[in-house]
Amino acid sequence: MKAYFARKLISGAVLAAGVAMAAVAIPAQAATLRMAWSQDATGLDPHKQTAFSSIRLLELIYEPLVRLDGNLQIVSGIAESWQFSPDGKQLTFKLNAKAKFQNGAPVTSADVKASFQRILDQATGAVARANFLSIASIDTPDANTVVFNLSQPDVPLLTAMTSLNAAVVPASEIAAGTIGTKAIGSGPFKLDSWVPNSKEVLSANKDWAGGAIGVDGINISVLPDETAILASLRTGQTDFALLNDPLVATLVPKEPKLQLTRTPVLSYNVLQLNPSRKPMDQLAVRQAISCAIDRKDVMDTAALGEGKVTGPLTMPLYATDPSKLFCYTRDVAKAKKLMADAGLANGFTATVIAATGEPPTATAEAQVIQSQLAEIGIKLDIKVMELNVYVDTWLKGNFDMAVALNGGSADPYSMYNRYWTKTGNLQKVANYIDDTLDSLMQKGRVETDPAKRKEIFAEFEKHIAEVSPWIWLYTAYGYTAEQKNVEGFVPTPTGSLFGLTKVSIK
Repeated sequence: MKAYFARKLISGAVLAAGVAMAAVAIPAQAATLRMAWSQDATGLDPHKQTAFSSIRLLELIYEPLVRLDGNLQIVSGIAESWQFSPDGKQLTFKLNAKAKFQNGAPVTSADVKASFQRILDQATGAVARANFLSIASIDTPDANTVVFNLSQPDVPLLTAMTSLNAAVVPASEIAAGTIGTKAIGSGPFKLDSWVPNSKEVLSANKDWAGGAIGVDGINISVLPDETAILASLRTGQTDFALLNDPLVATLVPKEPKLQLTRTPVLSYNVLQLNPSRKPMDQLAVRQAISCAIDRKDVMDTAALGEGKVTGPLTMPLYATDPSKLFCYTRDVAKAKKLMADAGLANGFTATVIAATGEPPTATAEAQVIQSQLAEIGIKLDIKVMELNVYVDTWLKGNFDMAVALNGGSADPYSMYNRYWTKTGNLQKVANYIDDTLDSLMQKGRVETDPAKRKEIFAEFEKHIAEVSPWIWLYTAYGYTAEQKNVEGFVPTPTGSLFGLTKVSIK
């Protein structure tokens, strides 16, 4: 209520004549942040969620052992320290003794062990399982110490542990079978209520070991589209909003009461082919599709040029010049010859799936690609699906082609091994693997020399662009819009909303 009256006073509606403006300056104080987004979570199980909307919610509630900061450096989560053994085959964590779950129970080594055993259990269907297959056993010498014994050195393992998909959940909830039916984490906010596709109510976790939180809670409204979100911001009904549509985002700076935060992100827009289906099982056909697509035109048309054309590796440390990759300069003549070589000079018909709203550019991307592929005889039917239906279809690999927005990572192995290794748990989504991809991924996993790792993954990128199971398009930006009295939000290249812990309202 204090924050409400502060806003009313600042509006000037009740300012008496002659009262100096300085007299009504309000210091930062705790309040409930009114937030909006257009896509709601599709589930509450942190180990199974792939939708960005789910991850953005659950990363406020659950915590991993470690996190990535705004500079992609590994920092403390539940663990306050960690160390690899000299041979790289043990990774030891010391937990923050103050860490508690939102039910009041302390976070212990037993919870960490149970969480990773659940992730590794194939029956769970954990989406990041492939990242942790080097874990041979887990020791818990005391309540605050966890030792991961590895079958081999695993350089990217620590980075993989920064993901929400590696969140620590209560062992008691695993035993009770309630993970996903409610959300009990150790993160900065508690989920008090969730009305799917309508609203979420979160309250600050006063026992959070990460320190003081700047707001009392967050009330999230799920609005039908981002134009409605912008209208809500304009009228002062919303304090903070997550935006994905560049068209809406570019309007925010024109509003005198609003501010826009714009951050390059690691996630990538991609056209996924299904090489298990004819005729995409032919290399020449996949390469023809790659050569026929003008990636910059897709980005300029669908995203107003808000982004940059990318190869498979989007992280700054490993990214290379995409113009040097196979057919990144559009070549329709070469595409037609490849189609003729495949015996398909007259083309073929295929279906491409796209989700409503995630990203908002998906349908427009599909339409541009449809037009471009028509020039080489490929007739593309666009099937737009609700997000939850799309995710289920995508996870089953039940598509000819898919327009997708996939998450990035600071490390190539943890970003891609679940797709492009023979043991990858999302191989049925990728539907393609060869010995070269698998071998390069394994070499990059164990190589400790940074320069040699960069060479390995540059070769990986060159090869996967040439065999073209997917057509990487572009990376974009993450956007948030705030009232100017909302201060302190810290964005990251992963798109995380964890920076809301630092927000205050004046």
